[in-house]
Amino acid sequence: MVNTPPPTARILVVDDEPDIVALVVYHLAKAGFRVSSASTGPDAVALSRRERPSLVVLDLMLPGMSGFDVLREIRDDATTKDVAVLMLTARKDEPDRIKGLSLGADDYLTKPFSPQELVLRVQAILRRLATSGPASDILQIGTITIDRAAHTVTVAGCALDLTATEYKLLLTLAERRGRVQARAHLLETVWEAAPDIQTRTVDMHVQRLRTKLGVAGDLIETVRGFGYRLSPPQAKGA
Repeated sequence: MVNTPPPTARILVVDDEPDIVALVVYHLAKAGFRVSSASTGPDAVALSRRERPSLVVLDLMLPGMSGFDVLREIRDDATTKDVAVLMLTARKDEPDRIKGLSLGADDYLTKPFSPQELVLRVQAILRRLATSGPASDILQIGTITIDRAAHTVTVAGCALDLTATEYKLLLTLAERRGRVQARAHLLETVWEAAPDIQTRTVDMHVQRLRTKLGVAGDLIETVRGFGYRLSPPQAKGA
């Protein structure tokens, strides 16, 4: 029953292949979503700003502007920065996947794909985002409570003694909960380091953070080959 999308959920499908667009639109509409489409990068950006969809299914190879540039525009615009993005592309190379996730994509699906899997992934992304709730000074993920105003963290009511870097790392993962954060992105965001630096700094800090979080540390998932994701308990395995 959780697979039924809310009636107001709108999906924007962006691809320059008419057959792919028709296939994706058909299955998403059949699943209960309202669906619109665009075939160029600039049109995708314009429609995202005008319609503010719940999620964008985004191809990488587009006329006028690459999918990466479209994603960057969506994330940099205050009106669309929270729109979910599922990248759908024929590119299977790991660097492309990592780049897409680093720019803020929520998930990645390669062509050829199963329409049923695509629908399930869209539903899973929207469910994860629905658990996030509205922005506030207090972030609650399972037993973890982060007070952004006071810069404090508690687990099941017990205060944690985190370093400034550990706090910033946890806050970054929490604010993007349910979304994979690539190591390169975390290096840029938390350490303000160049993303091409070869270092295990992120891994070591995540390990220390998990230890301090105790049982709640299991909410920080390792996504092999990409980075880390902090998932609410009800979203794990989605």
